[in-house]
Amino acid sequence: MALHSAPRLGVVVPSGNAAAEPEIGSLVSPAFNVHTSRFPVLPGKDLRGRLEKYNDVLPEVLGNFGGLRLDAAVVSCTGSHYLLTPDGDRALCAELSERAGAPVRSAALAILDTARAVGAERLVLISPYEPWLTELSQAYWESAGLAVDRVVKIRAGARFSPYDVTTEELVAQVREAELPQDATLLFTGTGMFTFDALAELGRDSGRVLLTSNLASAWWARDTLGLPAEGPDAHPLLRRLAERTGPRADTRTGAPAAAREGAPASGLGAVAVS
Repeated sequence: MALHSAPRLGVVVPSGNAAAEPEIGSLVSPAFNVHTSRFPVLPGKDLRGRLEKYNDVLPEVLGNFGGLRLDAAVVSCTGSHYLLTPDGDRALCAELSERAGAPVRSAALAILDTARAVGAERLVLISPYEPWLTELSQAYWESAGLAVDRVVKIRAGARFSPYDVTTEELVAQVREAELPQDATLLFTGTGMFTFDALAELGRDSGRVLLTSNLASAWWARDTLGLPAEGPDAHPLLRRLAERTGPRADTRTGAPAAAREGAPASGLGAVAVS
């Protein structure tokens, strides 16, 4: 597909997040062009204060795309949406989608969409967050109807810092947990690099491996009628698709095949009020 005619995916990320753009970009290329708007730098606020502010300014940050027409947008920050209930998250994204005239989804809701697609009802949560945010994450999934059987807390050295976790640390700590071979593992946090770890851990077993960025790419492709098992799909998406049966539209319940070739809607400037 020519660059000028490829669908455009908007990605909203925290200012210090280095992983979301390259991972999502790799996952949706060459089917999509990816465009980014960043949350503001908020000096003086602790992590929770920043996450709360992100939800407040999200309409404005989406509005920073201005007249750039997008076909879909994903909010690539799970932490801020864990402060909401799943119903509150849906309401916020529905409001943003209505303003935009095109779908807007949080990474957290994209995870729920993908978990539904692969038939996951139980999770092992792999979390690099500070304990209080891990607890919020677990509560979010359980409120959405997913059982969290176990939590594996991932450290970068001696501290919790998603942006600083190395592949070696992530793989070692997951393996040390000795998880069941049939578990569905959810690696939460859009800012934790996961590609190399997924490739390594994928050789260990047939476990379903979900990440925030993988789910965001899955949702974007599904929303625009591009199946994850397509020939142009990233190997990680195709691996995930192998664990699914015939998929329903996560928005309407209609079979995904019914949407193939459907035209994408445009996303212009998001009105801020």
